[in-house]
Amino acid sequence: MKLAMLTGNIALSVLAIGAASAAMADTLNVQLSSDIRSSQPGINRDAITDSVMLNVVEGLVAAGEGGDIQPMLAESWAVSDDRTVYTFTLRDDVVFHNGAPLTAEDVKWSWEKLLSNPDYNCNVFFDGSRGTQIVGIDILDTHTVAFELNAPDEMLLTYMAQPQCGAAAIVHRDSFNEDGTWDRPIGTGPFVFDEWTRGESVHLVKFEDYALTGTGIDGYGGRKEVLVDDVNLVVVPDNSAAVAGLRSGDLDILPYVPPSEAAELAGDDAFQLVSEPHGGLVTMLFQTQDPVMSHPAMRKAFATALDVPQIVDAVMYGLGVPNNSLVATGSLYHTEHHDQGYEYNPAAVPALLEEAGYNGEEITILTNRRSAISYDVAVIAQAMLQAAGINSKIEVLEWASQLDRFRSGNYQVMAFNYSNRADPALAYNAVTASKEERANAIWDNPEAIALLNAVLQEPEQAERQELFDRLHTLFLEDVPLLMLANGLDVGVAADNVTGYRTWHGFARLWGVGLTE
Repeated sequence: MKLAMLTGNIALSVLAIGAASAAMADTLNVQLSSDIRSSQPGINRDAITDSVMLNVVEGLVAAGEGGDIQPMLAESWAVSDDRTVYTFTLRDDVVFHNGAPLTAEDVKWSWEKLLSNPDYNCNVFFDGSRGTQIVGIDILDTHTVAFELNAPDEMLLTYMAQPQCGAAAIVHRDSFNEDGTWDRPIGTGPFVFDEWTRGESVHLVKFEDYALTGTGIDGYGGRKEVLVDDVNLVVVPDNSAAVAGLRSGDLDILPYVPPSEAAELAGDDAFQLVSEPHGGLVTMLFQTQDPVMSHPAMRKAFATALDVPQIVDAVMYGLGVPNNSLVATGSLYHTEHHDQGYEYNPAAVPALLEEAGYNGEEITILTNRRSAISYDVAVIAQAMLQAAGINSKIEVLEWASQLDRFRSGNYQVMAFNYSNRADPALAYNAVTASKEERANAIWDNPEAIALLNAVLQEPEQAERQELFDRLHTLFLEDVPLLMLANGLDVGVAADNVTGYRTWHGFARLWGVGLTE
């Protein structure tokens, strides 16, 4: 069998994989826009690495479609009355890719190995540096393990399930060489990590002994039924080359395509276009300590002067969904209350500007060209602001420079995107804090901070919903930033691909098949 590979900027060369042509329908060929950084979950990772690895490894729990926490390797768990001990009961039908059964000893060993690694991306959630610390992991019996915390933390399971944490994957000790160095992931997921040719491809094969659970695909939980024999993830950095590979049949799926390019393919019957918002944040940030932007009426004037649906439609090429709430549209906590937002009303802007004491001062909007969405947001917003009587200009920075300005809080306004936050509390946590304690905080309001702290320690869904509703009401009153939309995932698949859906920027390869 042959696969298309990128050479130079646009050409595809042929990579021999060595499978018989008769087996081609059982092999799924998927683009990687860049190579994975490593094969060790949560270590030296990026979003593409996470996307690949979470087809191979699993943790005790998983994030469901709406951000809810679901069983994965643990069939259930219980929390002590003082909320400091989480006891997990493991499924008894799980085996690793090397055939060894999953036990509580494996869980303890894998977690302790992970937490002892200073390069683990999510140590801060478990080592006490951001509050709670895991102080002990105890084996109660072959299939029961208890995690002891030094203080209650209702976000523990959410942190465990985060993709950027590698889902706190449980791997077999044979994943490491005898000298303790990493070899390859021997996990429990629906695919086996077979071969990694650096800079070229990653090859996964179906795990024949995978124990199915659940009744349907549900985030990273649910039923993970593999419908192909293997998957070739091929590094094709150039989107034009990837589209050419899709047209030629060398590629079956492009997991992420810029909305501008995806819109051009929307009318082509040879392709399936799939798009879905995720938990990322597309925003305009306001520095509330800036002399001009410090007045709430000034920030409300911005919100009133901008036609958010029109901006979102333009920058996402008709594929996005406007959202003025920090609770993502796909979250189980996004109710009608969170559909409340800012009303576009240029006629009301002069009165707000007068209330704010605005005298025509020039306001600088920072952006960058690395993110087409952020750049386009800034350009369109600046035109609308000028039309409404707000004197604004755009300053385009290199991404690293803009990030430095963001981290230091040195700006008036900036178009800025946050990466995916699976739980709304994580979205609020990204922007809400004391500016004295965290320079990159956006919303420094004691009432908001208190509500956030409450939701971070609230285990009950109904009570969390009430807190998120109160936060959204206060958020609309304060306007510490303008939330425009959630991030957008757009994927394209060939017309003979079945069951492919984009979800939170990740390529879930289970449930995906090929017709003849």
